[in-house]
Amino acid sequence: MRFKSENSLFYRVFKWLIICLIVGVLAGSSSALFLVSLEFVTNYRIIHPWILFLLPLGGLIIGLMYHYFGKGVAKGNNVILEEYENPTEIIPLKMAPLVLIGTLITHLFGGSAGREGTAVQMSSAIADQFSGIFKLSKSERKTILIIGISAGFASVFGTPLTGAVFAIEVLYFSKINYKSIVPSFIVAYIAYFTVEVWQVSHTHYSIPNVPSLDFISLFWIIFAGILFGLASMLFSKSTRFFTETFSKHIKYPPLRPFIGGIIFVVVIYFTGTTQFLGLGIPTIVNSFEIQQDFSVFILKILFTAFTLGVGFKGGEVTPLFFIGATLGSALSFFVPLPVALLAGMGFVAVFSGATHTPIACTIMGMELFGYECGIYVGIACVVAYFSSGYIGIYESQIIKGPKHHLYQRFNSKKMENL
Repeated sequence: MRFKSENSLFYRVFKWLIICLIVGVLAGSSSALFLVSLEFVTNYRIIHPWILFLLPLGGLIIGLMYHYFGKGVAKGNNVILEEYENPTEIIPLKMAPLVLIGTLITHLFGGSAGREGTAVQMSSAIADQFSGIFKLSKSERKTILIIGISAGFASVFGTPLTGAVFAIEVLYFSKINYKSIVPSFIVAYIAYFTVEVWQVSHTHYSIPNVPSLDFISLFWIIFAGILFGLASMLFSKSTRFFTETFSKHIKYPPLRPFIGGIIFVVVIYFTGTTQFLGLGIPTIVNSFEIQQDFSVFILKILFTAFTLGVGFKGGEVTPLFFIGATLGSALSFFVPLPVALLAGMGFVAVFSGATHTPIACTIMGMELFGYECGIYVGIACVVAYFSSGYIGIYESQIIKGPKHHLYQRFNSKKMENL
């Protein structure tokens, strides 16, 4: 019978529906477990602030864990991007528990980090196991990695449409197979609804006032977008600076987060601030209502870049939300736009600049804040994308497209004037 043939349309559709269903449920469930666990360790740290002093020990545990058991997965999200570009070996399943434990330890002891990297790595490692089970080709395996990214992102942030588009856009210039688009959307919604079934909630934000767009507003959107892009660049370069500095001067990897943890604790102790520990969700929420000081986003860049650069685990995206929201909120000091709107613009635009994904970030802004602000966040995301430079948070990401061509033209003209 034709429908039994592995080359038949029925078989291929049925196979991918089954894969999407299983991956979506597993990814959503793992994200739900992660979010619940993350909330628990965060609350424990808040109730027991003394635990911050154990951050160096936590760093040593993470360092030893990855040094002796993390071969092949230590590069985190970059492993996924590299495997997509040049498929060689199935991502080891151990990536999931390692990054889960590492991230929870980081947040338990007060490290400044995010969560998206953890969810994406867990779901991608889970999804890639089906490459062997279903004996998928290299082309099909690329689809598996896309749905892994999509499911992880959609489930951890509660933004299924963004998750599906982000998975495609972040890999777009690595020769996307357009057959991957439909599975990316299907698995994103399955993973999202799985988290809903587990009754795990996400943070909600609101932009109550969106003014009509005019030329004056457009000027300020572009101005703010440039600053958001520069903040993205500063974060990415700072993270690489700390990574390279500690790698150069401390040869034994497990000691990097240990020594980094000591420095982090000393700084926190003498500054007396706890605002920059963990995810920083309360500050992000407050940014939509209360004007923040300009020092807040700068300090978050330094604390998070240092935390991740020395070897602690977690994502970069939530800290980018923090940086963008607080910068946007601070800009309301002289930019004549509502504070909530500026915070929302920064929330997604800094993320856009750091990941080179303006389309996904525009969609995220509309999913989180409402479609009324779409034109504002869209312009801010595009401007931030063009003004953030080549360096992003994912070293293995291929940067081409409009930004690449614009920068190449700029560099050529610069050379001609020499």
